[in-house]
Amino acid sequence: MRKIKIMLLLVLSLMVNPTITNATVTDYLILGDIGSYKLFTGIQGRVFSGPPSKYSQTATGGILDAAGHFSEGDTSYEASYTEIGGSWPFVKVQVTQHAGSDSDKWLLHEVESSFRGREKEGWLGQSLYESASIRVIDGNKIFDYGNVDYRWISNNVVVYIHYTDLTGTKPEPLEIVQAYLRKFPSTITITDTEIKSREQNEKWIKDEMERRLWLGDKWFMALQLGKAKLDKVLRESVNHMNIFLDYRENYYGISARKEKGVLWEYLQAKNGTGIKNKLAEYKSWWEANKDKPINL
Repeated sequence: MRKIKIMLLLVLSLMVNPTITNATVTDYLILGDIGSYKLFTGIQGRVFSGPPSKYSQTATGGILDAAGHFSEGDTSYEASYTEIGGSWPFVKVQVTQHAGSDSDKWLLHEVESSFRGREKEGWLGQSLYESASIRVIDGNKIFDYGNVDYRWISNNVVVYIHYTDLTGTKPEPLEIVQAYLRKFPSTITITDTEIKSREQNEKWIKDEMERRLWLGDKWFMALQLGKAKLDKVLRESVNHMNIFLDYRENYYGISARKEKGVLWEYLQAKNGTGIKNKLAEYKSWWEANKDKPINL
């Protein structure tokens, strides 16, 4: 019976993780000059820079890795551009093809997480940073942070453009932003007013709590499928559960200290059963309380 269950899980994982086939780097990056910007290919002779290269490619979730995105099957591509005549890049472009799995339902939420408050700032997940907004460029809605950081999703592709201006005199790299918007039109529909509303703040916080528990389940499934090592699964699961507990304490008034202590003891003992039972307990609590109002 156990073998049959594992086989079914393997088949399911193949169904929800379609491989991106016949894709080339030029499907994602513009490997040429864009308007007044030159594609950066490295500096010959610089030991630390390695051989000149037009791009990099990694099997990661790109910028969403910082949000805990489950990145199995994702591929991230990066290129840099500089002003024509310049010697160092100041515009970085990262395009990440996500796997088309169930993890992708969180893409917009995870992009938005980059612009929301952290626990140490005293306003966990509550409202966007002042410099962040939904901006419309050529009819496309994108996240803009201080006119130096641009992010959007195009179905299951995430585009991230960042530029550095140490002198404070360079114009926005709009030619690059517009070129990538033509290649990957934004599928974001939420407006700036909507994303800054109380309703969206509450929805995002509750979605984050839901996502953290979902990630705990996702890591245990990866263990069952033989796609992750026990130590990593336990670390990741406990981390996501701790974040869930932080939100529960902040918005439902339930102290997280004791529960975090129990999880720490289970983690040190590599007690996967204890950790999994705690995850089930938190999921049950969440199911009973997720529709209740929270104190913003």
